[in-house]
Amino acid sequence: MTQTIDRDVTTLRGAMDGAVLLPGDEGYDEARAVWNGDIDRRPAVIARCTGPDDVAAALRYAQDVGLQVAVRGGGHGYWGAAVPEGGLMIDLSPIHHVEVDPVAKRARVGGGATLGELDAATQEHGLAVPAGTVSHTGVGGLTLGGGWGWLSKLHGLTIDNLQSAEVVLTDGRRVRASESEHPDLFWALRGGGGNFGVVTEFEFRLHEVGPLVQFAMLFVEQDRAAAALRATRDLVDGVGRTVSPGIACVHAPPAPFVPAEHHFAPVVALILIGFGAAEEHAAAVATARSALQPLFEVVTPMPYVALQQMLDEGVPWGTRAYTKGLYLDEVSDSTIDLLAERLPGRRSGHSQVLLFPFGGGAIADVADEATAFGGSRSMRCVIAIECLAGDEETFVHDRQWVRDTWNALRPAAVHDGAYVNLMAEFEGDSLRNTYGAAKFDRLRTVKAQYDPTNVFRHNANIPPA
Repeated sequence: MTQTIDRDVTTLRGAMDGAVLLPGDEGYDEARAVWNGDIDRRPAVIARCTGPDDVAAALRYAQDVGLQVAVRGGGHGYWGAAVPEGGLMIDLSPIHHVEVDPVAKRARVGGGATLGELDAATQEHGLAVPAGTVSHTGVGGLTLGGGWGWLSKLHGLTIDNLQSAEVVLTDGRRVRASESEHPDLFWALRGGGGNFGVVTEFEFRLHEVGPLVQFAMLFVEQDRAAAALRATRDLVDGVGRTVSPGIACVHAPPAPFVPAEHHFAPVVALILIGFGAAEEHAAAVATARSALQPLFEVVTPMPYVALQQMLDEGVPWGTRAYTKGLYLDEVSDSTIDLLAERLPGRRSGHSQVLLFPFGGGAIADVADEATAFGGSRSMRCVIAIECLAGDEETFVHDRQWVRDTWNALRPAAVHDGAYVNLMAEFEGDSLRNTYGAAKFDRLRTVKAQYDPTNVFRHNANIPPA
């Protein structure tokens, strides 16, 4: 196969405006590198696409020579879906434009753009779309899996704000999917992942946000984890739509707002982001302070762009990463006690457990069947158990800690499925459980129409019916 590729890649190079890279070419190793430092795969060919025509050419070539296809947007996936060993990587990173229409409150975003690029462009006009919590995440992968962000309680998931998508299909056709054009494909793209085509452009509806938001983070020592988690569980149910909460079991960063004696200490942190009146946020913080008696805290106005970059340092590019997630309809006392017992078992100062109140607010305003999102919109909480380590030994230990913690918490979960953007492995019926039987079968029907030979299978794969 290598000799065939060496001889025939000139055909692909002649058909593309973007670069075509083989092992040994300048820029090849940089192009195959992704965020997760545990992924070290070598594609046979990397097609750095500059637009839909390049994507179509790469798809034709891969199918002609029999290479498995994978699509790279931001390269931020946990299990390395972007990098096919010995296959063809369609690299969308050159397609990273963000065009904002501030009057219509719309943005057209290239399939290779990052959240940081999206946030920077939209915030120039005081606008934003709910999209993730780490700025070097790719817009494409996040959106196709659903897309939760700090704005979701107020404005829904990323897919709830998607107006249309430009998609290159396996046969090279370019279509625009929306409520009125290819509506079945548009439904499937909103949560069904990269199973149906290559999205080269997203069109989003924008909302007025910022430039400043209200930020609070209250820290409680890990020794009081169970009590803190109970208190935060009860608190987050009582805040209004304009206050977005999150709970992070982390190690305190060596930041200026953290007293030096608490740098790197294991803590439970309640995060409260205010998008409405400052008084409403202040009232929520006062209630939390009274209930938690925090060890230390930071409460301050913050630029929205800074909020979106707040977690970046904890998940640096090149870290070894692994995650497993769970959906909970109830965060019971016994679940909290079990989680508190498991927290001291991690070794890395970056490994963490995150709890995001998922149901309620604007997320639940959209009917479950309206999109292909993998999960009930009325569920109470998403838990992400994450191993993030700089060295192999710590990574192996904390990866097992993630698996063991996940298994211990499974009896409390809705089912073995989870938010697809928080899946590093796809075991058994986990995907069917995630989507539910009816939605999964509908996705398979759409898959059979748009990708009947399962070209797009290097992903959270939904096989064609």
